[in-house]
Amino acid sequence: MKIEIAGENALILYFDDKASPEVAAKIYQAQQLIREYCAEVLIDLIPSYASILVIFDLFKCDHLYLKAKLQHCLNKLQVSNVMDGRLVELPAYYGIECAPDLAALAQRAELSIEEVITIHQRQEYRVYAIGFAPGFAYLGDVDDRIAAPRLATPRMKVPKGAIAIADKQTAVYPSISPGGWNLIGLCPTAMFNAEKEPTMPVSVGDRVKFCQINKSEFLALGGQLGDQLRDQLREQLNEKLSEQR
Repeated sequence: MKIEIAGENALILYFDDKASPEVAAKIYQAQQLIREYCAEVLIDLIPSYASILVIFDLFKCDHLYLKAKLQHCLNKLQVSNVMDGRLVELPAYYGIECAPDLAALAQRAELSIEEVITIHQRQEYRVYAIGFAPGFAYLGDVDDRIAAPRLATPRMKVPKGAIAIADKQTAVYPSISPGGWNLIGLCPTAMFNAEKEPTMPVSVGDRVKFCQINKSEFLALGGQLGDQLRDQLREQLNEKLSEQR
């Protein structure tokens, strides 16, 4: 682990050169310690895959003072426990009408659709980073059997709540946006709400588990399957099926 200057009022802590559950657990623990021991000078903490950016108030301290405080926090880190972090369960509806890439992914993996669903929801995923859009949490690691490359041509519009896979990561799209990940279902949980505190149901270091629900449960939890969304996803699914033929 090392600490480097990242700006006139910022330091960055590097925990490793690659992401892993162990590194994510250390980052989760370090965030708690930094908030406890450096609260009076903190402006923001921005965790990522293997680092934490610490932004501080220049009117209250300088780089040397904060670096010493951060080193104290790092010295207090315990042996990393990959089970650290909250466990957040996200409901997942894997209905074929909202999963235009599920059949193709299953075919590529030489698995049934049911097997893909079982593998996806059996795993606990670590929140490695949040980016791309507010509430977009990068979750890893996806089981090798269902890992899938990004689409050759990204979609112009991915529906809000779409559950997706790209390489060894999975995610839930927090809002309608372009995207090139493989869509395998929908989640009715809002991944970002600026009017709530906290604004997101997950944070870096948390663990996430998807729990399968049926269509009635999805709708009861606030999920939406409007005609426009159904038509859009049906068209995308038909395109996929035509390509396979």
